[in-house]
Amino acid sequence: MTNRIRAVAALSGAALLAAGLTTLAPAATAAPTSTATATSATPHRVLFDNSKAETAGNADWIISTSQPDPLAQNPAPTTEKSWTGALSAWGVALQKTGQYSLKTLPAGSTITYGTGGALDLANFDTFVLPEPNIRLSASEKSAVMRFVQNGGGLFLVSDHVNSDRNNDGWDSPKIINDLLTSNGVNNNDPFGFSVDLLNITTDNPRAISDATDPVLHGSFGAVTGSILRNGTTFTLKPADNPSVKGLVYRTGSSGNTGAFFVTSTFGSGRVAVWGDSSPIDDGTGQSGNTLFNGWDDPAGTDAALALNATAWLSKA
Repeated sequence: MTNRIRAVAALSGAALLAAGLTTLAPAATAAPTSTATATSATPHRVLFDNSKAETAGNADWIISTSQPDPLAQNPAPTTEKSWTGALSAWGVALQKTGQYSLKTLPAGSTITYGTGGALDLANFDTFVLPEPNIRLSASEKSAVMRFVQNGGGLFLVSDHVNSDRNNDGWDSPKIINDLLTSNGVNNNDPFGFSVDLLNITTDNPRAISDATDPVLHGSFGAVTGSILRNGTTFTLKPADNPSVKGLVYRTGSSGNTGAFFVTSTFGSGRVAVWGDSSPIDDGTGQSGNTLFNGWDDPAGTDAALALNATAWLSKA
């Protein structure tokens, strides 16, 4: 994969949150806080992975070098440069809404579910795996699948075939396909898609027309398309999972082939997958990395797509 590119997202839900809080009953009435208000004040918890060599080679797929808590680097971030990492624009945009709590699973950690640890998936609403470059262990694959099955959101980002940044024999397409076919929970295409082993040099995939889709038309703006700069696509298999849906397609593709951004469900949880890490790259990061701003690339609406999908996965 070549490195990445960004389209900053539009909005902030903080104003809506504030408006919701103004509906509280006056103190004189001693009215209890409503369930709806309590729910709206609870931040949506998102865990970004850095345990699978997400910074290997020229990659820098982290929201901050401060891990697990990005707020230790800057507790009130205003721009992508407030935190260090090529995914900082993504993290800062969520943080600025006041509706999300963000953490990172640091290098050397193990993905777990139900162990009681502070960074266990059970403590989060959404788990982001941005171009993993180390194969998940059997217990980690089971943990991820049980997390989704029990209501969690999983955001997968793939890259092109032969994008093995740490030279261990595993790249993100192989790692994601391995998760879908050998996880100990459901090995029969549980999400209804597979990663194509392709390296598509460049394209500007377009979004389907669906005014009701919450990812394409969410609180962070309307999605018209994305960018593809050395990435891949997905093959959909609705016979295996009828909830699978292609939202953005490679030029000239539709239906079950050539999907570039896909959503699905499994159990009571939700899944999204993107075919390239270029769209999530904000062009800023650690010294020595060559990065490109795909997040703000005018050829796509990548920020809106990433942020709307995060909200949908988190059931925001």
